[in-house]
Amino acid sequence: MFNDFLIPFLVVGLAELGDKTQIAILIIASKTKNHISLLLGIVIAFIITNGFSILLGNYVTTLFDLKYIKIVSGLIFIIFGIFSFLEKKEDEEVKDYEIKNPFITGFLLIFVLEMGDKTQIMSGLLATKYNFILVFLGVVLSLTLLSILAIYLGKILRGKIHRKLLSISSGIIFILIGLLTIIGI
Repeated sequence: MFNDFLIPFLVVGLAELGDKTQIAILIIASKTKNHISLLLGIVIAFIITNGFSILLGNYVTTLFDLKYIKIVSGLIFIIFGIFSFLEKKEDEEVKDYEIKNPFITGFLLIFVLEMGDKTQIMSGLLATKYNFILVFLGVVLSLTLLSILAIYLGKILRGKIHRKLLSISSGIIFILIGLLTIIGI
């Protein structure tokens, strides 16, 4: 019974470690001061997307054409990249783009990115073998802990790296991830 929790926790955690979703969370966290709101949006999106997948097993991947999901995900990354380049001048000091609603931003980003993602598919497959409630708990806890780590690192970046450099770097990273997502790498 403990394996029903531990195996999904470890497998999904290892698969998600360093994934584009975690990179996106790190970058978004560097663009807001309201990290709790961001985390809540992210966790709710993980609960919905992975919960849906777990409840339906691997059937969820047949509901949507993964090609279109990847294109939409890639375009969202590119849009975030473009927003990262936006600058506002106040008192001749360049400020970076501040996310107005981190809850909504985190929720929508994760909701779209996780649809058809390897960890969502993995969660559904694990639910066909193990107790689906324990799989759900293991997956959500693993993704939440990784998200907290990414948010913490984003918070550190926000304070340590010049805002303009952070905006340019995150814009480039988002656009590259978007393009790579669309072409399927």
